[in-house]
Amino acid sequence: MDELRPLLFSIAYRMLGSVADAEDVVQEAFLRYERADHVDSPKAWLTSVVTNLAIDQLRSARAQRETYVGEWLPEPLVDGEDPAAVAEQADTLSMAFLLLLERLTPVERAVFLLHDVFGYRYDEIAPMVGRSEANCRQLGVRARKHVDTEKPRFEASRRERDELATRFFAAVQDGNVDGLLALLSADVVVSGDGGGKAPQWATPIVGAERVARLLAGVGRQIREFGLTLERHDVNGQPGAVFRTRDGQVLLAWTVEIADGNVQALRSVINPDKLRHLGPVADARALLRLHRES
Repeated sequence: MDELRPLLFSIAYRMLGSVADAEDVVQEAFLRYERADHVDSPKAWLTSVVTNLAIDQLRSARAQRETYVGEWLPEPLVDGEDPAAVAEQADTLSMAFLLLLERLTPVERAVFLLHDVFGYRYDEIAPMVGRSEANCRQLGVRARKHVDTEKPRFEASRRERDELATRFFAAVQDGNVDGLLALLSADVVVSGDGGGKAPQWATPIVGAERVARLLAGVGRQIREFGLTLERHDVNGQPGAVFRTRDGQVLLAWTVEIADGNVQALRSVINPDKLRHLGPVADARALLRLHRES
């Protein structure tokens, strides 16, 4: 049954935008499977359980997000982690795509993902979500209209994307404003998620000039704090994990590249969303210590 775990995790993560919650949902599904008397199709049965657990959790999470401090972003999914490493790395993992899915109802999100991303037929999906096949088709059409109008575009060539990302991160670390300006789109957006638990930008920063100067300042902080910038794919896009001198995780970035420019940068520093990456640094304490030194 372990061969189904990557698929189930992939569904749960795209539904919930949380590595920890996705792992919990998959584990609960397997526990229920072990207690079940007889299952004709383990794949369909487990997919159904995972989907419905995720729908229930998403409904609860939406109420909690109404009081969330600052911008909410998904938990970063970093290459090389387990079990995230086995999840398919694709545009449907990007933070931009996951944020777009937030506009759908939980059931619309489930139907759309199962059909358009994972290739299930509507007659297979219907019993999973407790709807008729015709209703699932309607939900799928409605969801697809929402997604297709704003679906993010990314650099088609992985080689060109990675080369530009390499230049971008080098410019950040050097604090090179001119170098950054050459790589940023005119309407580039930087946003962050601190969840009220770590210092973060209160609102998105928009525009090449403002973002270039902001990121040059980040480059100074990297040097002053002695941080290490580790390059990774984060949510299927170029990204980085920042670590302190003693190896603790401080924050994670993901960069969206299209048309030969950096279009957006999303930063997650909320410690609750980084624990799956290892021991997490206290960003406020680090900042306080730096000011006192």
